[in-house]
Amino acid sequence: MDRFRLDGRAAIVTGAGRGIGAACAVALAEAGADVLVSARTEDQLRKVAQQIEAAGARALVVPADLADPDAAAELAARAADAFGRLDIVVNNMGGALPRAFMDTEPRHLDNAFQFNVSTAHALTRAAVPHLPGHGGSVVNISSVMGRVAGRGYLAYGSAKAALAHYTRLAALDLAPRIRVNAIAVGSVATSALDIVMNDDAMRAQMESGTPLRRIGDPDDVAAAVLYLASPAAAYVTGSVLRVDGGIDTPNLDLGLPDL
Repeated sequence: MDRFRLDGRAAIVTGAGRGIGAACAVALAEAGADVLVSARTEDQLRKVAQQIEAAGARALVVPADLADPDAAAELAARAADAFGRLDIVVNNMGGALPRAFMDTEPRHLDNAFQFNVSTAHALTRAAVPHLPGHGGSVVNISSVMGRVAGRGYLAYGSAKAALAHYTRLAALDLAPRIRVNAIAVGSVATSALDIVMNDDAMRAQMESGTPLRRIGDPDDVAAAVLYLASPAAAYVTGSVLRVDGGIDTPNLDLGLPDL
């Protein structure tokens, strides 16, 4: 079990104000890592920082609009300066609204790619000089929609598929010094699913469309992040780990009609 410990190490988690990002930050702290948390909303980050400190680790709160790759890149130096080192990067920030095909303009694809891929690359690239000579770890949060096809997810699914393949390419580029892996996340009970969680019919549809018959919890993803970031996964790189309840088709029909 010691191989899951992160004592004396330091991490960055983006999109860490709530949901998956917050759960990941707290899990890393409980394993012993100091954690820089970043997102746009400072109040949310402060609450996460309190949980990190309650776990006995140091927290650094850096509010930032991480849609700007330059702002994301600055986090690496901030973490290294505050903690004296940087070992782990969790690129959790991302997302894109669902839209019908004809409502998806080229700019929506551009925005989705920048928000999900370019910012992850900016932070990872900035972190490389600070990561240790051996043992650094990057974990990218991708999505099941980067693997399966569903109406309405053109921009989001394309961007998450790009992030998954970016993970494979970066893993080869940065081996053997730095490991790069990703998690393909399924339906998880975060604020993005508030509408679903509060609608019994929609929730039942998602649960019945998931082989494990439930919607995921942020801690399900956080446990996988902890594994990939820790020495327990020292022989794992370039992998995209599915944490999706077993789904192979979208478990929610957005009701978009034929053209």
